[in-house]
Formats: sequence, C-alpha cells, structure tokens
Amino acid sequence: MHVRELSPSREFFLRLETGQDWRGEIEAFAEAEEIDAAWFHAMGAVQDAELLFYDQDEKSYESIFFDEPLEMAACVGNIGFLDDERFAHTHAVLSRETGGTLAGHLNSATVFAGEAHLRAFETPLVRSFDETTELDLWL
Repeated sequence: MHVRELSPSREFFLRLETGQDWRGEIEAFAEAEEIDAAWFHAMGAVQDAELLFYDQDEKSYESIFFDEPLEMAACVGNIGFLDDERFAHTHAVLSRETGGTLAGHLNSATVFAGEAHLRAFETPLVRSFDETTELDLWL
C-alpha cells in the first residue's frame, strides 16, 4: 500500500456549464485556481458520454460512446498532474431513462447540468508510469 498524508487547503462548490465537457470544466477550474491536487464528487446530467474500460490483460483502454441523455448518478475523481498537465481522473455511474446503469472511467461527456464539490490539497499529486499495471498512478 502507498500512503500520502495530505492537508486540505481550500474547498469549492462548482456549477458546470451546459454544453461544456464535464471533465474539461473541472480541469479548467483547477488550472485557473492553480490546484495541483484535489478530490471531487459530483452529480447532474449529461447529453452524451464516453466511458473507458481498462482491459487488464491487454493493458489498454477500450472506449464506449453513449449518444443519449444520461443522469450522472455519481461521479468521483481526483486531480493531479499527468504529462505536466492537470488531469481530472474521473469515474462515473450514469443512469438511462429505463433506470439501467452504466459505469466506468469518464473520458468525456457534454454537460446538461452539473454540480461538484472539490477539496484542494497543498501537496501536488503527480502521476507516473506503474510497470505492474501499465497505468499512470500517483505517488
């Protein structure tokens, strides 16, 4: 287990703009506020979404696009640096009109309505390549 103790520095509530990219809004906010590490929770609705699933055998992401309105039932993520840029590592549970759910790594989604709580930390989180998983992980 890898452990890092962090001290919260600031907290924010965000309302994401309709028509913008969900993850892009969070990353742009982090860039504007110079937030190098954070944890966030969010909810709302999106007009479409691209989810990624990591194939653990192939060590690669598979993309699945949904071109339909979806409720953002739950969204959680963290902000850190990936390749010298702020990156919002985001996971989401989305629900369809029928009540069926979709879940995975949220690559992109067009915001219909979104609200987020973001807690920033003083110590930066930097992602680097992990040989075991072949993922870019922090610490």
